[in-house]
Amino acid sequence: MSDLIKIAVDAMGGDGSPKKIVDGIIHNHKSNHENFFQIFGDKNEIENNIKNKIDKNYYKIVHTNKVVKSTDSPLEAAKKGKDTSMWLAIESVKKKETDIVISAGNTGALLVIAKLNLKMIENIDKPALSALWPNKKGMSVVLDLGANIECSSKNLVDFSIMGASLYKSLYQNETPNVALLNIGSEEFKGNEIIKETFQILNEKKLKSFNFSGYIEGNELMNGNVNVIISDGFTGNVALKTAEGTANFITSELKKAISSSILGKISSLINISNLKKFKKRLDPRLYNGAIFIGLDSPVVKSHGGTDFIGFSNSLDVCNRIIKGNLIDKIRNNI
Repeated sequence: MSDLIKIAVDAMGGDGSPKKIVDGIIHNHKSNHENFFQIFGDKNEIENNIKNKIDKNYYKIVHTNKVVKSTDSPLEAAKKGKDTSMWLAIESVKKKETDIVISAGNTGALLVIAKLNLKMIENIDKPALSALWPNKKGMSVVLDLGANIECSSKNLVDFSIMGASLYKSLYQNETPNVALLNIGSEEFKGNEIIKETFQILNEKKLKSFNFSGYIEGNELMNGNVNVIISDGFTGNVALKTAEGTANFITSELKKAISSSILGKISSLINISNLKKFKKRLDPRLYNGAIFIGLDSPVVKSHGGTDFIGFSNSLDVCNRIIKGNLIDKIRNNI
C-alpha cells in the first residue's frame, strides 16, 4: 500500500458535502485502486457514507467540525485558524503526509490558505489557476483563469512553462503547442506586455514546448494549440464566455428537439449522435482546476458538480502525481 498515490480530500467543501465528496471517492475507487484518500471533515458523517463501501486500507478520516463556508471571504477563512477541513488538508501536503490536495470549497479561500501554507517553486513569482478545456482534437490546458488580474511578461513566460509542464504530465507522449491569447494573430497587435512576452518566447525557443505565437478567441477550440496563456482577467472572461456559450447551445438544442413532434422523431432517429454531443459538452468530464506554481499541487473541484464530476477531478489528481508535474516545472523553469 506504500506505493499508493495519497490524495488529501477536503470533504466539507462544495454543495452537498460530505455525501457528494464521499460518493465521488467511492465511484473513483471502483475503477482505480491506485489512490489512498486522507479525508478531512466530520468523521461521523463521512463514516456513515463510506462504511463498508471501500476497504479501510484505502482511506483514513481526520476529524474536524470546523469548515470554510462558501460565504467566507478569503481573509475570514484564514482567520478561522488551522482546524478547518480545508486548512488541515493543505497542511497534510505541506508535511508530506499526502501527495496532492483537492477541495470543492470556496475558491478564494483555497488559494489564500494554499499560499499561506505552501512555498513557491523557485524562480516563479506567481501561481496560476489552470484548467482543461475540450477542443476538436482532444484537450487544452488554459491559464491563468483568475488568480492574477495583472501579469508581467515574466509571469506569462512562467505560465507558459507551467502550462506546458502540466499538459506533458497529463499527456506524457505529446509535445505541447503553446500560444498567447490575443486580439489578433499579427505580431504588432496586443498590449506591450503581450508583445514583450511574444518576443521572449520567440527568441528563447524553449525545448519543453513549441511556441505557436498568438491565438484569437474564436480559435480556442480548434485543437491546434494545447496550452493557451493569458492574464487572469482575460482568462476568466474567456472561461465564463465558453461556459455560457456551451450552456446556451445545449439548452437551445433541447428546446428545438422537444418543441414539436417532428423534433422528437428526429431526436429518436439521431439518439446515438445526440448522446455523443451531450457527452462531449458534459462539464463533469473537465472538472478540476489546478493551482500551479506552488511546491505541491492543489486541485479545485467545481463546488456545484456532482459525484461523477468530483470523481473525474480525482483522476486528474492521480495523473498529475504519476506525471511528476512539480519536477517537470522545476526542471523546465
